[in-house]
Amino acid sequence: MEAGATPINPGQEQGLRRLSFAYQGLSEIPYDSILEQCETLEVLDLSYNTLEESPALLGELEKLSTLILDSNNYNSHVKFPYMPSITTVWINKNKISNLPIFVEEISRKFPNIKILSMMNNEAAPSYFNGGTLTQYIDYRQYVISQIPSLEVLDDTEVLEQERMQAKKTYRMQRIKDNCKRKKELHR
Repeated sequence: MEAGATPINPGQEQGLRRLSFAYQGLSEIPYDSILEQCETLEVLDLSYNTLEESPALLGELEKLSTLILDSNNYNSHVKFPYMPSITTVWINKNKISNLPIFVEEISRKFPNIKILSMMNNEAAPSYFNGGTLTQYIDYRQYVISQIPSLEVLDDTEVLEQERMQAKKTYRMQRIKDNCKRKKELHR
């Protein structure tokens, strides 16, 4: 059994609910081992490797709710499969630099996501990576406005007041962008 793996209750299907390949020096996702658990796997940890390939085949894991991809080489253009079962994604300390592209992918492919952590990425400014308080607040508001189902972003709960402000701020931004586009079309 893999380190960190937890067997399911006796009497149920044989398989693992948790599987960890953290700190294995992997450059490719070990699909053979992972997909053997497709009936039962709920938590998959692929942290601290050198992964950068899009995890397309993980879409076969219909019960997977938590995907941990910390400290790999994923960038803003990573392509995920559509996985409505996913509620938690940790992708801290990767190479995500384009927030709109990445957030759009997350919101489309994980429609039921509740927890997203992407600390220590260029696209997630904070005190830890040289960002200012203003940049951090703007980052949070943008992500919250684009993924309304979020309950926790990084290490902080999304408060209702913050959700309302994010919606207001980015609704106004969309209105300004639309007005600007209309003016450009009439020139």
